[in-house]
Amino acid sequence: MKSIFIVLLLCCASLSAQNLTGTVTNQAGQALENVNIYNLNNGKHAHTNANGTFSLPAVAVQDSIAFSRLGFATQYLVVKKLNGLNISLAEASTALDQVVLTSGVNSLSSVVAVDLKLNPVKSSQEILRKVPGLFIGQHAGGGKAEQIFLRGFDVDHGTDVAISVDGMPVNMVSHAHGQGYADLHFVIPETIDNIDFGKGAYYADKGNFNTAGYVDLRLKESLDASSLSLEAGQFNTSRLTGMFSLIDEQNHSAYLASEMYLTDGPFDSPQNFNRINVLGKYTYTDANKDKIILTTSHFQSKWDASGQIPQRAVDQGLIGRFGAIDDTEGGQTSRTNLTLQHLKNLAHNAVLKTNAYVSKYDFELYSNFTFFLEDPVNGDQIKQQEERFIAGLQSTYERKHIALGETRLDYQAGVGFRYDNVDDMSLSHTVNRQTLLDRLAFGDVDELNAFAFLNTEFKTGKFTFNPAVRLDYFKFDYYNKLTEAYDNQSESKVAFSPKFNTVFAPSQNWQLFLKTGIGFHSNDTRVVVANGGEEILPAAYSADLGTIIKPMPRLALNATLWTLFLDQEFVYVGDAGIVEPSGKTRRMGVEAGARYQLTDWLYVFADANYTYARSTEEADGEDYIPLAPKFTSAGGLSVDNLYGFSGSLGYRWLGDRAANEDNSIVAEGYFVTDFNLNYTIENWTLGVIVENLLDTSWNETQFATESRLFNEPAPVEEIHFTPGTPFYLRGKITYRF
Repeated sequence: MKSIFIVLLLCCASLSAQNLTGTVTNQAGQALENVNIYNLNNGKHAHTNANGTFSLPAVAVQDSIAFSRLGFATQYLVVKKLNGLNISLAEASTALDQVVLTSGVNSLSSVVAVDLKLNPVKSSQEILRKVPGLFIGQHAGGGKAEQIFLRGFDVDHGTDVAISVDGMPVNMVSHAHGQGYADLHFVIPETIDNIDFGKGAYYADKGNFNTAGYVDLRLKESLDASSLSLEAGQFNTSRLTGMFSLIDEQNHSAYLASEMYLTDGPFDSPQNFNRINVLGKYTYTDANKDKIILTTSHFQSKWDASGQIPQRAVDQGLIGRFGAIDDTEGGQTSRTNLTLQHLKNLAHNAVLKTNAYVSKYDFELYSNFTFFLEDPVNGDQIKQQEERFIAGLQSTYERKHIALGETRLDYQAGVGFRYDNVDDMSLSHTVNRQTLLDRLAFGDVDELNAFAFLNTEFKTGKFTFNPAVRLDYFKFDYYNKLTEAYDNQSESKVAFSPKFNTVFAPSQNWQLFLKTGIGFHSNDTRVVVANGGEEILPAAYSADLGTIIKPMPRLALNATLWTLFLDQEFVYVGDAGIVEPSGKTRRMGVEAGARYQLTDWLYVFADANYTYARSTEEADGEDYIPLAPKFTSAGGLSVDNLYGFSGSLGYRWLGDRAANEDNSIVAEGYFVTDFNLNYTIENWTLGVIVENLLDTSWNETQFATESRLFNEPAPVEEIHFTPGTPFYLRGKITYRF
């Protein structure tokens, strides 16, 4: 009789454990996506979808549930009913204890989001530095896309990091200067809401260029207030920013953002740099919480540059550290974007997300890397130019909370395309940015990438299994305008990219993960046709083993062991108009990070990365990968709203690394500190920004280059560098209304 009673009791308990369903909004009634819902009794968890709804399995009456999201006060609830729950979260100061470590495949991005909220981006150069382990360098007057370093890659300007803004790709395929060229200067820093990132090739919705990782910027949908900001400082620097809230209603919001930036820089020859940015964004939400977002932006920039200079010219006293061999370098560029995002809520916790975009892009760059090596009379200045039109679309069907017995299934299925039409792409030999001596390359490119992907997440107990697959089709066309006859070459290729990730979350404060996947980056169309379509989508095979843990509510630690193998590839050298093999490479490394919020107002963090990077097809001692970072670290502390004061003190540390294949030339590392301080009183904020607080003498970018100066009898191979910014003071005043 007793055993029968126990069986009946267990049956009743199992029947009482059902799905808890409901909606989570902010206090204005707007749906909140990615709210974490955690059952404190059994460890089950779920997330809200794009319309704020959720379904949490195995919930019984009297269970305690926690609702948490970054920037909102965590809310606790004892379950009284299982259906139709409406939760409203109140906004609160950002705190590390608002982050929950469940079985999300990319939880580190959520942890690092605290860095951005407590220390917002202050310039376009800072955007990518928010990603742990990612370093950048500028070497052409501030108007050229930055050089990127991540996970032992000298990514050049974006070849192995996929970068996007609100889902619109930034990387340029088959670019006049370099494959994957990613210029983020069209982004106004004050419009950034979040920086989502992931390292490795583990994400099915990220395709071309996602080998070392990806970065996706999310811009604000609305403004809390309008503002005007004026910044001025050394080197004839001034920046005027306007953020204007035009509509702020329950179903409609719109704002306009603008930026004008002028500077001469610290160089002996003024940069005469100017940049103009304008962005407008409109959001409409209907009664069904369907959403339409229309964004348009325009960016244009012009500059003069001093370029990289040889170390011997400085040592011999021919020029100073901020001097130039050819100060007629420089360029101009512009980009106009139009994006349309549509979110449609469907039955059964399903959402259809569609993102369409078009861009008009122009680029003109003058450089001189070798001075008088090729042409002792006129010099070696080159001009790279192109005009580009981009169109693309991606639609994703997303469904969550599908019950398969004790297992829960979430999945996303997507299709899309990207088309690039590039006209008059050229490489020319010029003098003083005025005289065209010779065309080295000249042609038109058409490149199409169509794709489909399926991403699934099976959640059972404390495990999440994430098998996914992606299929990409490429069509490459190149019309060579230097030939007398019509010369149109065409090739096509398919890339198959499977992924499988496993996450184990013993509690809401601890996560272990093993990620595996194959990614790729496409090669320049001119490489594709030159090699008959062979080895033109080099694959990257990568794996991560790591953990994230919160031993205390406001302390987060992370550590990862990783490895990546990159297939043989051929590279189009845009500066020389030639194709070179790069060989197979392997990289392995360890990453570690810590974040600690000591008080509501004091936050400290640090990340460190060590990488071993080698070519696999060269002899020992001759297998170094030039400029591959070996050791990097970044960190600092920030103060938020302490009696009206806020600010930060941060550092960047890049260790010495090989500049050529046998390590006979070394690119010296650097340690640089930056500082900013703000004081807010009523609607006014007064600020001070200092780059390179300790006035360190450092080289921002370095290359092992063979060059010849005027009247030198023979060329010399040595370090050529762009000097890093010296002590750089600016003041800032902002008025909100």
